[in-house]
Amino acid sequence: MIRKTKFTALAVAASAALAMTACSSGGGKADDTSSSAAGGGNAAGSANMKVVMITHQAPGDTFWDIIRKGAEAAAKNTGVTLEYTNDPDATKQAQLVQAAIDKKVDGIAVTDPNTGALGDSIKKAVAAGIPVSMFNAGGPDAMGLGAIGYFGQAESDAGLAVGKRLVADGAKNAICVIQEQGQQQLEDRCEGVAKGAGSVKVERIYVDGRNDAAQVTTLQAKFTQDPTIDYVVTLGAPFALNASKAIEAAGSKAKLGTFDTSKDLVTAIKDKKVTWAIDQQPYLQGYLAVESLWLYKTNGNVIGGGQNVPTGPAFIDDKNVEAVAGFAANGTR
Repeated sequence: MIRKTKFTALAVAASAALAMTACSSGGGKADDTSSSAAGGGNAAGSANMKVVMITHQAPGDTFWDIIRKGAEAAAKNTGVTLEYTNDPDATKQAQLVQAAIDKKVDGIAVTDPNTGALGDSIKKAVAAGIPVSMFNAGGPDAMGLGAIGYFGQAESDAGLAVGKRLVADGAKNAICVIQEQGQQQLEDRCEGVAKGAGSVKVERIYVDGRNDAAQVTTLQAKFTQDPTIDYVVTLGAPFALNASKAIEAAGSKAKLGTFDTSKDLVTAIKDKKVTWAIDQQPYLQGYLAVESLWLYKTNGNVIGGGQNVPTGPAFIDDKNVEAVAGFAANGTR
């Protein structure tokens, strides 16, 4: 059983959603900077319903493959025609929202890593009569922007849980590795880690999330410069795997924990190269973001009743990793 640090309305929403869901399998999808469509079936009440999903996925970040699989499963089960688009630049992401408005789509599912850049476009969609679901990023602003629902974890709460884990594990000198500057979601995670860690030193380190080799080089140099670093927290599964390489190359004895999971990350936990991972259940985020729009259109339902629906955080470690390993192998955890 996965330990949960916060889990409220999710149980009801998850049971409704996952009762309809079949597990996906196969490899991850290539990064998209252009549109790609996934056709649905012929579920009752969903004829001609088109949903556009717009995320801030960056090249090489396999986390989003899991979200996309969840979204595509919901589209298949409800008969929705799903179009997936992404751009890590929030300004360009806002342009994708405007493009969806111009197409007069039936629903928009969007992440909001930067409300200053995206907020106006989301409000425009709502004003145009297009229901908007939000997920993964932008939780604090979602209801104020007019979203019908938000599905994700509270990043500050997740960070606090990680900070407390550092204390429990006896950390003294930790680093929190941020792979993309200017993304508030990531800053909130590290800020939460520092608050939860109390007297444990937590330093933020910035790396280039699009360059694996540069990440390893930067972190290896940091470990060599300061051999007292005893804990590393990364903010995504691919970056944890690179941090593991840097730890090994530098001969460091630092422990490693991370936000988010992947097939390879779960294997790294089993191999004791990574101590734990925070699981925010990205498959569920993608699934609910699409299904909520379908339910809203076909039956006027609002999942969560106007409140954010938490999908995490929960720790995966050596005590419970086997419970999710099979799903991770299918690319859904």
